[in-house]
Amino acid sequence: MIGNRHAVLLSAPDVGHLEQEYVMAALRSGWVAPLGPEVDAFEREIADRVGVPHAVALSSGTAALHLALLGIGAGPGDAVVVPTLTFVATANAVAYTGATPVFADCDPATGNLDPALLSGLLAALSAEGVPVRAVLTVDLYGFCADYERILPICDHYGVPLVEDAAEALGSRHHGRPAGSYGAAAALSFNGNKIMTTSGGGMLLTADPGLAVRARHLATQARLPAEHYEHAEIGYNYRLSNLLAALGRAQLRRLDEMIERRRALRDAYAKILAHVEGVRLLGGDDPAANCWLTSIVVDPERAGWRARDLAAHLAERKVETRPLFKPMHLQPVFAGARTALSGAAELLFRDGLSLPSGSALGDSQIRRILDDVTEFLEGRG
Repeated sequence: MIGNRHAVLLSAPDVGHLEQEYVMAALRSGWVAPLGPEVDAFEREIADRVGVPHAVALSSGTAALHLALLGIGAGPGDAVVVPTLTFVATANAVAYTGATPVFADCDPATGNLDPALLSGLLAALSAEGVPVRAVLTVDLYGFCADYERILPICDHYGVPLVEDAAEALGSRHHGRPAGSYGAAAALSFNGNKIMTTSGGGMLLTADPGLAVRARHLATQARLPAEHYEHAEIGYNYRLSNLLAALGRAQLRRLDEMIERRRALRDAYAKILAHVEGVRLLGGDDPAANCWLTSIVVDPERAGWRARDLAAHLAERKVETRPLFKPMHLQPVFAGARTALSGAAELLFRDGLSLPSGSALGDSQIRRILDDVTEFLEGRG
């Protein structure tokens, strides 16, 4: 019976008839090459949704981070503080500029950047005369970082903040949308995100100069001449008009997709509420977009490990994923400077992301919940 099951994915794209209509209309318009009216409209609509003046549609969230860091002047000789618990793209974008990532540990309750560690780290770097070009926050799994504490720390040390909101479109922190913090922010529309353009991203900023600079660099830094004229190195980072059309359709459905993910998180919370030693990462934050629901297991109290549940679900063709392996443990960043508490390593060891996609059908959701319940009952 289990062998005949179809696989349940962690966060599959959620697309349907509306997306087909938008993409076909863009195709019929003749605007097939990069840029065009769908890109312009998508930028305006995302900017309006997040409440920022400027949005630049790009080929990926990584491109948005790269251009944001270049826009605030990051380069060789600079340090950029990066949360160690994140996807590697956050740190890679720093390396692209020639700057050096310095990794800081997380708040164990949320997985986001620990403000207390950040304060101590910036104090130490300042005392040593190390030029810190930026603090990069990450709104992990759709839960916003603690900007009420982080922004004053950055302001005290005169360090700009860049927000990696790749996973957090639709989330809020104290009523303010994710993507509206700092000098600039980055969104991702990768295939597994809360909404998708297949591949794509967006740079958000209130700084018109930074937006103009990003547009210039993203189009191979071409100068306004009849021929191809370039005075500096640029990048092929702009978004396709067809993919922007897909994004516009997805944006119309964003709130309903968030609500479906939130309902699934609530269902997980209900069956885990009385399980000793298990908690939801990020807790019960009604302002989060619930991109991924992740659990943290205390094996001494629970009597089982996160990987045991992962193995049980894998046998039933249900995809799960460990939390991000911290950047300071990645071979590519071996020897990087760190400020650690051990929280990220514990979350990596004891955390697990469960299927969370809005494309999951009712029968698939029942199946997942039944499989989790079966495991829990088998463990007493």
